Amino acid sequence: MIYRLLADSVLVLHLLFIGFVIFGGLLARRLSWIALAHLPAACWGAFIELTGGLCPLTLMEVEFRQTAGDAGYSGSFIEHYLLPVIYPAGLTRDIQFGLAGFVILINVAIYGVLVYRWWVSRAK
Repeated sequence: MIYRLLADSVLVLHLLFIGFVIFGGLLARRLSWIALAHLPAACWGAFIELTGGLCPLTLMEVEFRQTAGDAGYSGSFIEHYLLPVIYPAGLTRDIQFGLAGFVILINVAIYGVLVYRWWVSRAK
């Protein structure tokens, strides 16, 4: 029971991390210090997608599920609704490259706006 709860918790953490990788730059608009955590996270997310590697959170979750005696993903609300978001069916290398490109482009756009605003405010 505890390992299943730990696996579900890691899954939620993983989803939050993915959201932070994609949209954390928006938080940096309000709190500039968040960029110190977000930029490495965004680079990690792009790296994992570009190399086809496995995130340590994935490995941790799978280990907890196996320890709990689960063979796969079944049962809980979290698994039913969040797993397809994090581990979509039919994920291919081309899709991973597209996801990496999406992460890079959205973050370049967000930080581009931040740098532009900073530059304009310094010019005044």
